[in-house]
This record gives sequence, structure tokens and C-alpha cells, in this order.
Amino acid sequence: MSASTQKHKSQHPAFYVIIVMLVVMAVGPIALMFINSFKLDVDIISGASGLLFLPTIQNYETALCDVLPYAPDHVEFCSLKFGGAFINSLVIALVSTVLTLVIGCMAAYALVRFRFMGRDTVSGTTLMVRMVPPAVLLVPVFGLWNNEFCISKASWFGAWFREEFGGRGDICLAGTHSGIIIIYVAMNLPFVIWILQSFIVQVPKQLEEAARMDGAGPFQIFFKVVLPLIKPGLAAAAIFTFRIAWNEYLLASALSDRDTKTVPILIVNNMSEFNVEWGVIMATGMLLAIPPIIFTLFASRQIITGMTAGAVKG
Repeated sequence: MSASTQKHKSQHPAFYVIIVMLVVMAVGPIALMFINSFKLDVDIISGASGLLFLPTIQNYETALCDVLPYAPDHVEFCSLKFGGAFINSLVIALVSTVLTLVIGCMAAYALVRFRFMGRDTVSGTTLMVRMVPPAVLLVPVFGLWNNEFCISKASWFGAWFREEFGGRGDICLAGTHSGIIIIYVAMNLPFVIWILQSFIVQVPKQLEEAARMDGAGPFQIFFKVVLPLIKPGLAAAAIFTFRIAWNEYLLASALSDRDTKTVPILIVNNMSEFNVEWGVIMATGMLLAIPPIIFTLFASRQIITGMTAGAVKG
């Protein structure tokens, strides 16, 4: 009998109990949300039906009423604008992720490869900035985005913009996709720089020197030598950045307006003091979880591909 078999048989039963409890704690809320998304509010509130109930897609029809090719019979007025909020979330999350990776990988490469005064201080400060809670930045960012970083409507650009696109008042970052994207890039950039530094350090300098001797320029070395070797790090940073930007609510609720609100804001706005449509909230939550899952699966494949790219065949 091998040692691994003996170790497997001697495993304490409490180990499996803990594993089962962790799985239930992780999967349980998602399964409960999925089941309740097919229930009517009466069944959800009563809690008596359990797993025995008549499934319905009314909640999904209500959530997707603005994008469905037909008008659901039970929806008198389509108050939810899930389609527009979904596009806003997708644009903000993807653009902020791309910008964060582009700026972050270049900054991480500079901190690892270049020698300059205060390099270690800058490297440590980037991670310390990430420790600041987003709630602390809410008031100052809201003030800057509404007052300081504005283009006066009296200027030639402000007058032209208002004439072409309408509206009144100065042109500010608050209420725009750009304003939300900038704050998400600034919020996620320190962590991306920190995590990519550990991957760039592992890239042998001899490869860069060999490419330089073959006539490659600095940008060719960076894009054709370094980036392919740190693909797992880029994928991990992309997953982290996309999920934060997709699920973030606090800063988006303060900086967005009616035309730029994201899906998390839409879910919270569906709750009022006198009426909470639990079924619609569960259905919207399930729809909200689909893009991060797809993005994570795609990025995970890049991690596996990058890790096995340098494997030696036997």
C-alpha cells in the first residue's frame, strides 16, 4: 500500500465536513439566488414552497423588458432599463481594464528594469495607495469631478459641445463614462503595478539583451519579448480589474447620472421603501454575474496557456 493511499484513508472525517461546509457557503447563496429568480414574489416571501414550485420567467422578462423583441403581458410600464445599464457597465469595465493593464504593465516594467532615485519608495507607495478605502475618496472625487475638472460653458469648446449635444451648465467629468473610467483606472492601477512587478522580475534579462543585440528597439523588446512571457500575470490582473470595475457601486452611484448608471446601481434603485421586487432583483443579479464568469473563464485559459508555453516536452 502506497503512502498516498494510507494518508487518504487516515484523513479525519472533520476534514470532509469542513470542505462540505465551505462548498455550501460558497455555492449556497448563488444557488438560492438562481432558484428564487424563477419564483414569484409571493413564493419568495412566504418561503413555504421550497424547491417545489412552478417556475416562471416573468422576473427575467421584467428585467429585460427594454431589450426583448416583444412586450411582456404582465409588464404595464418598463421602468427597468437593463439594456442601457448593461452597455454602460460593459463599456466602463472593459475600457478601464484595458487602460489599467496598458499603463500598469509599462509602469511595472519601468520600476523593475530602470534605475532611478526613489524607485523603491514609488514601488511601495503604489501598494499603500491601494489600501485607501474607496469610501474615503467619495467626497473629494465628487467635488473634483463636479467643480475643478470642468470646461466652462462660456468657452468656445463648451459652447460648441452644448450646441451640438444639448444640456445646460459647464461640462464636468461627473455623469460621464470618462469620469467613472478615470477613477476606476486610478483605483486599480496600484495593485496591477504591484502584481505585474513580480512577474516581470522573473523574466531573464538575457532575453532582452539578446533581442537588443539582434536590433530590436525598446518597444519591440517590451511588446514582443516581455509581454508574451508575463501573459499569466496580465490575465490575473485583468480578472481582478474587470471584476472590481463591473461590481463597484459606491463611486459609480455618486459619479453617474441617468444615462451612465451601471447594473449594480440599477439593482439597488429597484428597491424602495414600500415595494421590493425580490424576484426581479434575483433575476437581475443572475444576469449581472454572467459577464464576469465569461471573462474569468477566457482569462483563465490565457493563464494556463502562458504557464504551459515554456514546458519542455519529454
